[in-house]
Amino acid sequence: MITVLVRFKLPDGVGSEQYKKTAEEAAPRFQGMQGLKTKYFLYNEEGYGGGFYVWESREQAEALYTEGWADAMQERMASRPEVTYFETSVVVDNESGAIRVEAA
Repeated sequence: MITVLVRFKLPDGVGSEQYKKTAEEAAPRFQGMQGLKTKYFLYNEEGYGGGFYVWESREQAEALYTEGWADAMQERMASRPEVTYFETSVVVDNESGAIRVEAA
């Protein structure tokens, strides 16, 4: 399992409510995406947005984060996203009460 953190500077003047609306509009595009287990839309008060993604494999994640994707994000958000990959070997899921050990 692979976890990816995507981070980008938001355009000046984009606040929490506007970013939330953008995220709500974008969310359906990620439903049923091959290999994507979960995606969290992220916002912080310092003017950054991003996403926290959990993928079945790195190959599936890399299929999304292409140069074309980064170019489109830069055009929409006025900054180029930073993408960081993490191997995810253990997950604590307090909602289900499970601890999952994955092969990274």
